[in-house]
Amino acid sequence: MKESVEIALSYTTSLIYKFKLNIDIKDKDIHLHVPEGSIPKDGPSAGIAILVAIMSLLTEETIPQDIAMTGEITLSGSILPVGGIKEKILAAYRNDIKNIIMPKLNVKDLYDVPNEIKNKIHFQLVDSVDDVFHRFFKIKTNQNQKNKINFHQVSNLSRVDNNHGLL
Repeated sequence: MKESVEIALSYTTSLIYKFKLNIDIKDKDIHLHVPEGSIPKDGPSAGIAILVAIMSLLTEETIPQDIAMTGEITLSGSILPVGGIKEKILAAYRNDIKNIIMPKLNVKDLYDVPNEIKNKIHFQLVDSVDDVFHRFFKIKTNQNQKNKINFHQVSNLSRVDNNHGLL
């Protein structure tokens, strides 16, 4: 978990410089507390959620509460696949969350989720932090729509290409 937070902070700093945001992160003291409780936490799956939370705090932009997100981030801004996708989707659905952001490389895991649930959820498949950043923050480009799908668009596909998504 500590490494995920450090990567999220590092990448947040790079986004601030990349997009020339008027935020002086050097003057900010950011403390992230993730209580251990009874649920074990591995950490990498929370990478994009941590990054979005930090950016939300720094930009003072509110993130909608009806979105779940998962994905490990790298220092280069890639989003890596994570485990437990089926369980995460089912948990989101049970909590009335109908928008899920997840790694594009996890698309194959959608086949394990019942169709009646998949058809009620909008998925945004992402492969970079920029995809997530543009989804929530004022700096917008056309790329923020390229991976947004509803599962019924892909439910009849027969195979997945891990390098390029669905075939």
